[in-house]
Amino acid sequence: MHSSRFAIAGGALVLLGGLLSVAGQTPGPFVPQPIVPGGQIVALFPPTSKYLKKERIGEAEQNNLQKTVPGRIQSIVNIHNPSIEVHVVDPSNNTGAAVIVVPGGGHRTLNVGTEGADQVPFFYNYGVATIILRNRLRQDGYVAETDAVFDAQQAVRIVRARAKEWNIDPQKIGLMGFSAGAELVARAALFFDRFDSDNKAEADGASGASSRPDFVALVYPGPTPFAREPKPEVPRNTPAAFIATAGSGDAVHAVWADEFFGALLKARIPNLEMHVYGNGGHGNGMKDRNGTPFGTWQYRFIDWFRDLGFLAKPGVETKAAKDTAAFLAAPPTTK
Repeated sequence: MHSSRFAIAGGALVLLGGLLSVAGQTPGPFVPQPIVPGGQIVALFPPTSKYLKKERIGEAEQNNLQKTVPGRIQSIVNIHNPSIEVHVVDPSNNTGAAVIVVPGGGHRTLNVGTEGADQVPFFYNYGVATIILRNRLRQDGYVAETDAVFDAQQAVRIVRARAKEWNIDPQKIGLMGFSAGAELVARAALFFDRFDSDNKAEADGASGASSRPDFVALVYPGPTPFAREPKPEVPRNTPAAFIATAGSGDAVHAVWADEFFGALLKARIPNLEMHVYGNGGHGNGMKDRNGTPFGTWQYRFIDWFRDLGFLAKPGVETKAAKDTAAFLAAPPTTK
């Protein structure tokens, strides 16, 4: 006779090896368990925030567990109290850099396994803090182009406001998005001034910190703002960008990647880098991909990251920051 196994986690009833399902509401805003042990959960907005559906913030998230790896959360749905999960690094190896990881999932789910949990130990080895974003989903009634983007932008503000507490350099905070998550990152890389202006008077725990990322990485991105008309202007202080995607094996995403790269290149934004791999498909985060070159994109990111000074000691101005300052000081080019 088959018997299901259950466990209690944070007041939630968990079906091990299947769907973690929680019914009803918590007494206050829902606070999830960490995806990776040791992570600190921080809500992005206060319960009274204008961005939240106050009648839903107590609803529990639903975690889809990977059947072949006991306890591993592969994806999440029903996110109404968006949050970040903070993983700091050992002081002896700390560079002060922080990567806010924005998982994909087509705005239907949040793929926090391959595009969230896997990044934590990888970046830890380089002295880089990893912050996993739990953003709201179109599947749950939110608008990806606004609600979910606001979550990504607020994540940058919260991490910057609490940088000292987490031993993070406030000038080394950026976003790495996968697929649908990269859609959010592309917008966050362009529209930070608008978000900051709209929230400068908000008592939201961000203490007036800027939402401008110091760098962005787009991995097999969904449609960026340059996929539609009217195409937005590219701010001259748009951050340095790293892009990686398969080519003809994932052509639609390669086109979107190329549109983003081309728009920033035309604007002469410093320190752009793109890798389009001849062999490969969509998804799978940092998996090895049977030894093919696309399985090494994360090391190309580290090369770029190191080249721009993000892996130096905390408090040392990055090449990325210096190059942006020099670009802003120079007359705009008309070519």
